[in-house]
Amino acid sequence: MTKLFVGGLPYTIDSQKLNEIFAAFGQVISANVITDKYTSQSKGFGFVEMADDTSAKEAIQKLDGSDLEGRRLNVSVARPREEKPNYRDNNRDYYHRGRR
Repeated sequence: MTKLFVGGLPYTIDSQKLNEIFAAFGQVISANVITDKYTSQSKGFGFVEMADDTSAKEAIQKLDGSDLEGRRLNVSVARPREEKPNYRDNNRDYYHRGRR
């Protein structure tokens, strides 16, 4: 299974349409357009999980740099999500580093 990042999506594309676009290259496990949590409007990017590496590589080769509704798609293998510090954590060492 390969997870792909898809950037430059037109704001009219929803998860179903994203799934349809990538299904032309192989089995899609999931397709998710990222939306604003307050307005539910697309943020213009999403993630697609392809069942196998060969399908994912073909999708990258054919779709990266292509035009979709006047926008240039950016398709690549997704990077692992980076851990961000928890600013609400009550760890005093984090907040008071160097102030002792």
